[in-house]
Amino acid sequence: MVGSHVLSGEQSNTSIIYDMVSADGQAINPMIVKVFRALHHGENPDVVLQSAIAGAGSRLVPQTMGSVLAEWSDSGREVGHAIGHVAFAQEFLPGVTDAWRVALRAAEADADFQAEARALGEATADVHATLAAALPTVEATPDVIEGIMVSFRRRHATAEREVPEIAAFHDAISSVYDAAEKGEWPKLQRIHGDYHLGQVLSVPNRGWVLLDFEGEPLRPMHERSLPDVTLRDVAGMLRSFDYVAGSYALAHPGKSAAAWASASRRAFVDGYIARSGTDLRANRALLDAFEIDKAVYEAIYEVRNRPGWLSIPLQAVARLATRSSTLGAATTPGATGPREAGPLVP
Repeated sequence: MVGSHVLSGEQSNTSIIYDMVSADGQAINPMIVKVFRALHHGENPDVVLQSAIAGAGSRLVPQTMGSVLAEWSDSGREVGHAIGHVAFAQEFLPGVTDAWRVALRAAEADADFQAEARALGEATADVHATLAAALPTVEATPDVIEGIMVSFRRRHATAEREVPEIAAFHDAISSVYDAAEKGEWPKLQRIHGDYHLGQVLSVPNRGWVLLDFEGEPLRPMHERSLPDVTLRDVAGMLRSFDYVAGSYALAHPGKSAAAWASASRRAFVDGYIARSGTDLRANRALLDAFEIDKAVYEAIYEVRNRPGWLSIPLQAVARLATRSSTLGAATTPGATGPREAGPLVP
């Protein structure tokens, strides 16, 4: 090590970059050490998941260099102390851009992003497969499914109280949730948990690299370490493409990147299906349910914090609910005739 500096802009963590040299004095890739300022008892999922992925030989995350596990006093625990991760060291990738900025530039230039989105879908599927192979999975039992659906419906009820526009789609959303609950669920496994374009880097000559596997910041740490449904990550990324289009529209009144977002979303799903071998179209209501839940969550957040952005999740709720109710009508007895399912993410 020949030098170090602290990155600015962090919130819950402090990141320190170390300039490294080999034994013969040659410069080598720098190292980043993330120091967790908010400590929690138990293993940090960011350390566990990225170490598992890198340990399997994947280059879809930065290479792991080590971590620090410590013990500290905690009067809130019966034993009087806690044990958990306090720092995580990884390969540092300098001079790269996150996928949010890459995608936003493409949308602003009206540039085709389908190849990049498809590659991101493939990378996401690969990471999910690696995590499923490296860490335990659990069956989606009726109790597990019920617990997830209860959280969806509770959030939906909160949104209807705080965002009256969502109440107009009450029946359609309820129908999607009912269909999802009765559908075929995959095994639960470890997932990213807070997946969006800002959590991915575009690395020259390497492709997409995923970061920050700590999970949803507002959830307790022990919940973030539980197996979950991979569709939560898929839905999160689909919503992120919509936010690119929404951000563009807010910055350029009268213009739209909706077609760009639709094509990117479809390409992402196509890439995920091709690499995972899991046809997300076979149980369409399940993905719709996770995406609607994410959009409902976003609507609650935006009305509380950024009312000017509320239109972005509201448009998604309207699109998904309307599409789902239309598809339901096509299969209702007495319908005038069969209807094609159409593209997964129009």
